Amino acid sequence: MSRIKQCFDTLRADGRKALIPYFTAGDPNPEMTLPLMHELVEAGVDVIELGIPFSDPMADGPVIQLAMERALAHDVSLRDVLDMVRAFRTTNQTTPVVLMGYLNPMERMGYQAFAEQAADAGIDGVLTVDLPPEEAEEVVPLFREYGLDCIFLLAPTTTLARARKICELASGYVYYVSLKGVTGSAALNVTEVAEKLEQLRTVTDLPIGVGFGIADGASAAAVGAVADGVVVGSVLVKQIAAHVGDPVQARAGITAVIRDMRAAMDR
Repeated sequence: MSRIKQCFDTLRADGRKALIPYFTAGDPNPEMTLPLMHELVEAGVDVIELGIPFSDPMADGPVIQLAMERALAHDVSLRDVLDMVRAFRTTNQTTPVVLMGYLNPMERMGYQAFAEQAADAGIDGVLTVDLPPEEAEEVVPLFREYGLDCIFLLAPTTTLARARKICELASGYVYYVSLKGVTGSAALNVTEVAEKLEQLRTVTDLPIGVGFGIADGASAAAVGAVADGVVVGSVLVKQIAAHVGDPVQARAGITAVIRDMRAAMDR
């Protein structure tokens, strides 16, 4: 059983929902990533989504675009990200880690080489923003061969027929983008999210995580009441941006946000 499935099964049995933070590996410097991963676990997260730095993050808003630029200023590569997770696994064998990013770095490395190295590093899943299902039918079996769950995005505009096709390829969980736009967008409407999730559950039994527009304990709790997982990114990355020269303060700000969300979701 994959770490992701085990995580969601355990949470379901306990009547709890997954808290899934995102941040860009290597932001604001490579030394920040490993301690932040460990502090997030201590603060109560269930799965970590680790962003792969990329020069053209088309689905991301300014906050995460700038995070990518800060990481790339230190020449953080996909191989570096794998090494960070490998270091994390020396002391943590239970928390699932999902790589989130764009296709180009994986394609450049080679899908076979990437799958082998990701599995060796202890990666559990891959979420590739710009890999549509029509182009994934060869990649998915390869990744699954190495025990990597393939996590896909679903949007408010995704038709039920297309959602069914996507979910047939997916494993681990699916990520529902709660609103139209890029990361960091606002105007979260939980009623609309609940209605969409009800429809999606007619085509998949996979856990559904919801991201975009979640910024505090109240919004995390509201989404957690209707979803299987809550994905939070921009509000955390803003803490890094606000304390680029003070990694201790940046990590403290991030863990404070996470603890607030965890407490609100568990009430």
